Amino acid sequence: MVFGDGEQPLYEIKANLFKGLSHPYRIRVLEILSSRTEASVSEMLADTGLEASHLSQHLAVLRKYGLVISERRASVVFYRLAFPQVADLLAVSRELLGQILAGSNAHSAVVAGLPALGAQS
Repeated sequence: MVFGDGEQPLYEIKANLFKGLSHPYRIRVLEILSSRTEASVSEMLADTGLEASHLSQHLAVLRKYGLVISERRASVVFYRLAFPQVADLLAVSRELLGQILAGSNAHSAVVAGLPALGAQS
């Protein structure tokens, strides 16, 4: 089981959640999904620049950890965030990152240049 069987301490279960977030491309996919209601695999391929097999692997991890939901319509697979709180988590982490990097002009410019995170519609 991904999140434990109830015998694990809560901090270990939380750590499993963060495993699902522990890759830059998975964060990027979640950012894409937080800015719209849903996205097709082909849209995410275009937005991430990943090869289809690599995107598929990252999406499988996000599904495994319960962060995204997929739905097939004809031959197209669409993804959306499983919970709106995922978008909130991304926004809070970006704010925290901005505060952590505030002392560095170079890093502040990078944070300021990041695309806006939109609330899920």
